[in-house]
Amino acid sequence: MKNIWVRFGCFLTGYNYAIVQNCSEISVKAVKRYTSALLIVCLLWAFIGFSFTSRYLTGSLAASLSGSIIFIIVIIQIERQIILAINPNKWLYLTRGIIAVTMAIIGSVILDQIIFQQDIELEKITFIEARVNKVLDSKTRELRTQIDDLQKAIIKKETERKNYITEIARNPTSIIYSTTSSNRTEKNVTFDPITGNNVTTEKSVPVKVINSSNMPNPKISMIVPLEKSINELNIQKSKKESALLNIRPQLEKDISSKIGFLDELEVMWSLISKSGVALAIWLIWFVLLFGIEMLVLVSKRFEDENDYDRIVKHHMVLQMKKLDLFEQMAKNYTR
Repeated sequence: MKNIWVRFGCFLTGYNYAIVQNCSEISVKAVKRYTSALLIVCLLWAFIGFSFTSRYLTGSLAASLSGSIIFIIVIIQIERQIILAINPNKWLYLTRGIIAVTMAIIGSVILDQIIFQQDIELEKITFIEARVNKVLDSKTRELRTQIDDLQKAIIKKETERKNYITEIARNPTSIIYSTTSSNRTEKNVTFDPITGNNVTTEKSVPVKVINSSNMPNPKISMIVPLEKSINELNIQKSKKESALLNIRPQLEKDISSKIGFLDELEVMWSLISKSGVALAIWLIWFVLLFGIEMLVLVSKRFEDENDYDRIVKHHMVLQMKKLDLFEQMAKNYTR
C-alpha cells in the first residue's frame, strides 16, 4: 500500500519512481507531502470546475465531469512547475504567486456564488426589475404603435366594405350591353324596258343588333375578401393587445432566462458591497484558497535539498561530462 501511494505521488508530481524508491525517507516524505497538497488543490478545483461547467456553461453530467478533469490537469501542470524545479528563481515564485492570487479570486467568486445562491436569487429580483423598467417603455411604445397602425388599417377596410355595401344596395344589378353583327338580304325589283320583264336583284346588308342583360354588381365579389382581411387584422390586433397586457411578465421571464455569469457577478458584487457578512465570508474563502494554492510553493521555498535532488543533479553532471568527453573525442578524431 505504501509503494502504491508513493507511486501515485510520483505520477502526480512528476518525480521518477525508480529514483525515489532508492532514496531516503526524507525524499519519500517530500513526495507524500506534495501529493497531499496536490490532492487538496485538485479536489477543490474539481468541484469548482464541475460547478462552473454545470451552472454557467449549462453542460451535461459528462461535460461537467470533463470540465473537472480539465481543471485538475491544469492545476497539476501549474504545480509541477514549482515541484520539479531544481533551483527555482524568484521570477518563478513571483509568477506562481500571481497565479495563486488570480485562482484564489476566481475560486472564491465561484464558490461564493454557490454558497450565496439563495441570496443571489433574491437580489436578482431587484436586478431583473431594473432591467425590465429600462426596456419596458420602448417595448410598450412599439406595441402601441403597432396596435394603432392595425386599428387604422381595420377602419380603412371597414369603410371600404361599407361603401361597397351601400353601392350594392343602390345598384344590385348592372345592365350589360352586347352588340352582335349579322347580314340581311334585301331584294330589289326593277322593270327592264328592253325585255319588258321585272328584274329582281339581291344584296347583303350588314345589320347590328344591340342586346342588353342584367348582371349582379361585380363589387359583390369583393365583399368576402374584404371581410377575411378585416378578420385577420382583428386577430393580429388582439394578439398585440394581449402581448401589451402581458409585456411585463414576459420581459421578466425573458431577462431572467438569460442571466449569465457576468450578471451574477454584478448581483454578487452588489450583495457583497451592501453586506459586511457577505464580504467577510468572501474574504475567508479567498484567504483559504490562497493558502491552499501557496502550500506547494511555500513548501518548496523553505525545503532543504534532499538526496533526490542531489541524485538528479549528479546525473546531470555525469551527462554533461559524458557530452564533453564525446565532444573532445570528436575533435581529436577530426585532427
